[in-house]
Amino acid sequence: MQNSEVPYQILFSKKAQKDIALLTDQQKAKLKEIMQQVLAITPQTGKRLKGNLSGFYSYRLSKRDRILYEIIEDNRTVFIIRARTHYGE
Repeated sequence: MQNSEVPYQILFSKKAQKDIALLTDQQKAKLKEIMQQVLAITPQTGKRLKGNLSGFYSYRLSKRDRILYEIIEDNRTVFIIRARTHYGE
C-alpha cells in the first residue's frame, strides 16, 4: 500500500471535543461522514484559510458551522481544532 492510500489519522483538540458534544445527532452523523469520506482521504479538499487562520483549513458542516482543522503531513494527521461556528466568535 502506497503512502497516498493510507488514510489520515484524525485527532481532536479539547475545544473540538466540547464542540462535538453540543452538536445535534444529525450534525454528529454528518461530521462522522465528512471525517471518513473527506478528511481521512483528501483533507486538502477543504478551504485553505488566510490571514490570522493561515495554515488551517475549513470544511462546511452546516449553513452556520464549520470544521476548522490543520493538516500535519509528516505523520498524515488531520487535527480538528473546532467543530462548530468559528465565524464571529
